[in-house]
Amino acid sequence: MATTEALDVDLLDPSLYRNGMPHKLYAELRERGPVLWHPPTHVSAYESDIEFWAVLGHREVERANRDWETFTVHDGTTIVPFPPKQRGVMFVTKDPPEYNLMRRHISAGFTPRMVGRLEDQIRARTEQILDEAASRGEVDFVPEVAYQLPMHVIADIVGIPEADRSEVFRLTDLLMRATDPFQEISGEEKRNAEVALFTYAHELSAAKRTNPTDDVWSILATGELDEFELDLFFMVLTFAGSETTRNALAQGLMALLEHPDQLAELREDPSLLPTAAEEVLRWSSPVICFARTVTRDIELGGQQMRAGDRVGLFYPSANRDKEVFVNPFCFDIRRSPNPHVAFGGGGPHFCLGASLARTELRVMIGALLRRFDLIEITDEPKWMSAGPAAAVGVAVQSLPVRLS
Repeated sequence: MATTEALDVDLLDPSLYRNGMPHKLYAELRERGPVLWHPPTHVSAYESDIEFWAVLGHREVERANRDWETFTVHDGTTIVPFPPKQRGVMFVTKDPPEYNLMRRHISAGFTPRMVGRLEDQIRARTEQILDEAASRGEVDFVPEVAYQLPMHVIADIVGIPEADRSEVFRLTDLLMRATDPFQEISGEEKRNAEVALFTYAHELSAAKRTNPTDDVWSILATGELDEFELDLFFMVLTFAGSETTRNALAQGLMALLEHPDQLAELREDPSLLPTAAEEVLRWSSPVICFARTVTRDIELGGQQMRAGDRVGLFYPSANRDKEVFVNPFCFDIRRSPNPHVAFGGGGPHFCLGASLARTELRVMIGALLRRFDLIEITDEPKWMSAGPAAAVGVAVQSLPVRLS
């Protein structure tokens, strides 16, 4: 295979991500080229070896995202391909036209009335969460605030009874952390949690078919999706809809507190919340890497790719690309335009929940600044650091704060 530049560092090594994203390393690598060949490496979380192209430049990430015919998602979104029985079956492993059809079925559940109600629920749930946080004064922001909002929103969409939510939240969090070798979660624990969550999804869908209620999941369960597709989509929704927003909220708060001038400006002018939320998304880039498989020989970023090659799209790197962003290492709540790729680089696989995530960020950040004159980090944040082997493998796990 002819290449012009290859990596001499293992980008999948979890130790690189112990304290967040290695943005300095990404910047150094982009100087060598926007696309680099990653030699074979062992991924312990999947007990597999893999070699792939690391796409680090913004324009190249966008191009690969949009060209679904050349860069197919069929084999799965993680660097290590999904098991064969899941490829082309899960919602996230479909390309057009099958993907478009399924997306229309799912979007049908989000009627204007449903979306309007969700926005009201986001605001009400935010106030409830912050009421509880205010009563304690000192909280771990990640599990007690940032995780609560998106998970409850997902639970509202799916119609999960309040009594079931703590267990669903626990299972989802455990599976997320299981990709991090430093968490020391056994394979048996991970498998048991997967079975429990999948079983719950199946039982919930069956219950909605038998006794539909006024929620999105009842619409989907009684629609044209088959049971297996719906159960798999439940798994995708709980992870994608909760982990990414939780991480963006945590990193967003950290960024604002680390840039007091920006925090003061946002307090003084809440109309900046929309652009501030976009900058939080660019800055945090909660999805580290989605993978694709090349379907035909093609050149990207000066490198010659061959059909069958695996490709990793590194969104945090793309979101600090100086070729696209002015002062990319500057956190600027007024940044405009802001063509970040936190939701993917466009194309048919653009994040289905982008609008919902933006609303959650605006509402929660706005409420925090409105309700609390003092927000103070009281201890060092702790990170989950599975690395890019997992799509959302780097996240703030603990962030102790004082609110008053």
